Amino acid sequence: MSATIAATTLHASAVLVGAQALLIRGPSGAGKSQLAFALIDAARTGRLRFARLIGDDRVLIETHHGRLLVRPAPALSGLIEIRGIGICPLPFEPMGVVSLVVDLAASDAARMPEPAAATTEINGILLPRLGVAPERDAFATVMAALTTAVRPPVKAPVVATHHPP
Repeated sequence: MSATIAATTLHASAVLVGAQALLIRGPSGAGKSQLAFALIDAARTGRLRFARLIGDDRVLIETHHGRLLVRPAPALSGLIEIRGIGICPLPFEPMGVVSLVVDLAASDAARMPEPAAATTEINGILLPRLGVAPERDAFATVMAALTTAVRPPVKAPVVATHHPP
């Protein structure tokens, strides 16, 4: 059994916040790029210690030894769309380990989410998930999740390894 699943393209954005990558999903126009830029700007202004773009609009995801890795799509590396301005270059990280999935315009977002809505599975990896309703401020919701202990812990998947005798 291989410990790696080949990379696939996903319509999403990703930002490295501290040591954790946030995978930001949602329909076109939901604000993925806007949220990514707001998080990066929060680091610039001192609200977060560190945040840097991984990828915007399209990212590559792959599973490697029980972790979901995210990389920028090569054609879009270091580029982010800022509505009203256009495509802008930004420093970027070449890879991150996804620690939180943010779903924008989530139909199942609730004031008091059910435990089942707090996780999602991607490529067999169970990850913490934050669903944000269309009418909610995604930046404020994500900042609350990042700066408080509101996310339930998700146990890391057990990956079988073979050790020769």
